[in-house]
Amino acid sequence: MKLKIPAKLDAGFEPMSVVCREMREGAVDGQDIVVAVERNKGYTKVYKTRIYKDNTGHDEINCKFIDRIAKTLLWVAGGFKLTIAGSAVVGEYIKNAFSHGGSRDFDVRFMERVYEEPFEVILTSLENAPEEKSSACPVGRHLGGCRIGFDAGGSDRKVSAVIDGETVYSEEVVWFPKINSDPNYHYEGILDAMKTAASHMPRVDAIGVSSAGVYIDNKIMVASLFLKVSDEDFEKKVKNMYIDVAREIGENIPIEVANDGDVTALAGAMSLNDNGILGVAMGTSEAAGYVDMDGNITGWLNELAFAPVDFNEGAMVDEWSGDYGCGVKYFSQDGVIKLAPFAGIELDENLSPAEKLKVVQGLMKEGDERAAAIYDTIGAYFGYAIAYYCEFYDIKQVLIMGRVTSGEGGVILLERAKEVLSTEFPELAKKVTLNIPDEKARRVGQSVAAASLPMIQ
Repeated sequence: MKLKIPAKLDAGFEPMSVVCREMREGAVDGQDIVVAVERNKGYTKVYKTRIYKDNTGHDEINCKFIDRIAKTLLWVAGGFKLTIAGSAVVGEYIKNAFSHGGSRDFDVRFMERVYEEPFEVILTSLENAPEEKSSACPVGRHLGGCRIGFDAGGSDRKVSAVIDGETVYSEEVVWFPKINSDPNYHYEGILDAMKTAASHMPRVDAIGVSSAGVYIDNKIMVASLFLKVSDEDFEKKVKNMYIDVAREIGENIPIEVANDGDVTALAGAMSLNDNGILGVAMGTSEAAGYVDMDGNITGWLNELAFAPVDFNEGAMVDEWSGDYGCGVKYFSQDGVIKLAPFAGIELDENLSPAEKLKVVQGLMKEGDERAAAIYDTIGAYFGYAIAYYCEFYDIKQVLIMGRVTSGEGGVILLERAKEVLSTEFPELAKKVTLNIPDEKARRVGQSVAAASLPMIQ
């Protein structure tokens, strides 16, 4: 694979976006295939493409390609039912891979926990392929009435009292949810914050929550805030925690809980007065959120840390999922650390990942060309990744955030990503704008955007 803009420090990089393009061009006389994932309430996300005809010597590449597409679709939209329509050969391969004990065991078990349904792979004909079904209910940008907006961070919690779009009170309190095993610690902290906000308004009409993790129908399915809580306590006391707290504030108060990445994208959309926004934060991991072309949060997972961006089977493996080429090793502090030795930078193994990032950022401040090469490489990664994300998202703007993008390194990263788009994908470059949010884009706070989530009947 020859790239017009290579990843300077990673000669083996095989962008998924280019693989998708080459597959469509190479299999022009091949066969259609549909991959679909279904989640709660029958919501279904569909991806259509072409592969080489079955049993013509291309089965291995077909299977490997659809494996990557299916995995991406799962982590973009979420689901417990995976359908392959149009290829029995690929379908059987996927059925074996996405099973208990299969190569995608991690993905299967994670989705089963999130959706509380057994995972299944369905093989069918193109004629019977599922159709797209999305949530039509708008979420966010509702600012009328007296609202509480709560933002649950890993090191501090923020709450705002918002009346008709104006913040009348806000506070930020340090807390330690990730190291506490007693769920009552979390419950009391959340309840105290909401009661404080409620005391500054004549009434509470709605509650919106922004929190890291996966939420289905306002229930907490997976969340790092409750890392130390036992499975038993999680089931009994955590899963419905936000719903229970809302009941203590008042009867029948509408509540909406959303992933913090989505709320960050929503805050950006509100500030920029635009839609079709993908927000990507490069920090400890890769976090993402999306606001669609109608200005709605979709209910998708948007866990792009687990979505593959590199087709190269020799790419670095993520320790948690056990899979290769996933975004977490490209768009996070791990991505910087991974590239350091290839740039000729030795990092002290005794340093924490955050401290290692600071060393590289310090070199960047001094104008070190080795550090610049790291950011240049991540920028190339990201340009190709955006083109891949466009296979699944309808995007007008990409907001790039997080500590990895701070300083001059972020500027280099952004410019290289723009160059990749304009050179390799000129049609996308005309449509998609890349930017690092300025103060204007940060003006709407996370907790205020969270307050706008519920609709008041």
